[in-house]
Amino acid sequence: MNLHALRLFHVIASTGSVTRASELLNISQPAITAQIKKFEKELMLPLLKPQGRGIALTDAGEEIAILADRLFAVEQRIEQFAEDYRNGLNGRIRLAATYLPAHFLIPAWIAKFKQQYEKVEMIITTTNSSDAMKQLLQADVDIAIYGGIAEEYPDTIETEELFQDELWFVVAPGHRYAERHVSLAEMMKEPFVMREVGSSTRERLLSLCRIYNTAAPVIPLQFNGLHEAITAVKAGYGANFVSSLVVRDDVERGELCRVYVEGIRMTNTIAICTRKNEPLQAPAANLIRMIRDNPYRSMPQLPPAESS
Repeated sequence: MNLHALRLFHVIASTGSVTRASELLNISQPAITAQIKKFEKELMLPLLKPQGRGIALTDAGEEIAILADRLFAVEQRIEQFAEDYRNGLNGRIRLAATYLPAHFLIPAWIAKFKQQYEKVEMIITTTNSSDAMKQLLQADVDIAIYGGIAEEYPDTIETEELFQDELWFVVAPGHRYAERHVSLAEMMKEPFVMREVGSSTRERLLSLCRIYNTAAPVIPLQFNGLHEAITAVKAGYGANFVSSLVVRDDVERGELCRVYVEGIRMTNTIAICTRKNEPLQAPAANLIRMIRDNPYRSMPQLPPAESS
């Protein structure tokens, strides 16, 4: 079937006039008439009939006009879908993230992203760093977002650092070290409340003690969850070594206080990883642009108390 001729017929049926169709399509009336006659011959059906000085649709023409409406409506939907997909308004993003960004950054990023790109499907996996890299390398995800120690990445991975997140020593407001400067050796004499063996911040703390040849902290209380560990410190027991992202609001509200350990500044690198030399689909590219424009920056440091 000649779809071009069907389109001409559809315009005639919509406007009720060959003259108007000629003006809209910028095609001469004789050319349109000749195309319609060929189309009628192809279908072996009369589509138009004279009516006064103009034309009208035959019964068959009425039915075909209805079907043509549906066909070209679907065509418009396909064109709109393709345009939306190219612009990232439709589609899917598969993302793997480590614990820190997954819990303290990505929810706000996704909420902002979905306000503009509501139809984009998001599939987010929270996992450890090695598995996130594995998923990225195997093309199981489009993006990996890391929060932790800067690592050596494979040559096939493109890494973009967003910002550095500080690791803080925190205690309850009534603690003797609250808002004070102390040495690492003094800090390690305090009981610590930490997550389970194998957690990244716990390993960073033990590594810090090895680097500075300081006795490892005593950890008489440990939890499998970070929230529980922080709650115990708020209640007045021990200290914690934790990402500033996790406790920044607690510090601002005065529910926790920082301890400034002399000569110590450790950070987590918050970074986006993608596969190098592989163009991102529009939805993933839009998400990365939004994150770049709205990265979380650590809150301004609270003024430290004077050293005792």
